[in-house]
Amino acid sequence: MNLSPLLVQLQLTDSAFPSGLYTLSHGLEGYVQSGTVEPADLPILLADLLRHSVGPGDATALVLAHRAVTEGDWNRLAEVDRRLHAIKLNRELRAAAARTGRQLLDTAGRVFGGPVAGKLAALVREGAAPGNHAVVAGALHAGLGVSERHAVAGDVFAFCAGWTAAAVRLGRVDFRRAQAMLYGAHPEIVRAAATALAARSPYDIHGSVPLADTFSAAHERAPARLFTT
Repeated sequence: MNLSPLLVQLQLTDSAFPSGLYTLSHGLEGYVQSGTVEPADLPILLADLLRHSVGPGDATALVLAHRAVTEGDWNRLAEVDRRLHAIKLNRELRAAAARTGRQLLDTAGRVFGGPVAGKLAALVREGAAPGNHAVVAGALHAGLGVSERHAVAGDVFAFCAGWTAAAVRLGRVDFRRAQAMLYGAHPEIVRAAATALAARSPYDIHGSVPLADTFSAAHERAPARLFTT
């Protein structure tokens, strides 16, 4: 029984992996600063992000990046990366996605090695690809033998785990309620993964969360911040 792809996936999506994801609230801090979010609102807000941003956006880019690497189509990989970068409307979200992606790529290259990390790192250095986290994750998973189905499910779950952990750090829920919220998000995680797996083109990458974008823009100018997004 070959457990290597599973073990690699668990390592890449672990919050302890030094990609910097722990610095992100994925927009939640902006909501909290606005005073408009109560604990009961959090599951609805998370579902909204999964349906209208993560699923059609980062998760879709991850799947398309995985396919591009599997097929050896590096031009398509760069196109997917540029498209994902373009749909992120806020500067801090774009910067965070590229920063954590490049850190993930650098660390994974040192830990796992392999031609995929090296080729993608060259594209990023040359400016052909921004190096967004979702694209880097998809490429690395493909190169390390993780299936696209497992890769996207694991990455969307990691997003939710990070988001609920941010809710704890921001004092909106305790650890038990956060875990209950994470478990309750499983149907939406499945839905987001299915949306991503149905994609066929970089033009399928999109997102529409105007309120989240508004709060993110306000967060960028906040006088005090616990998170970078």
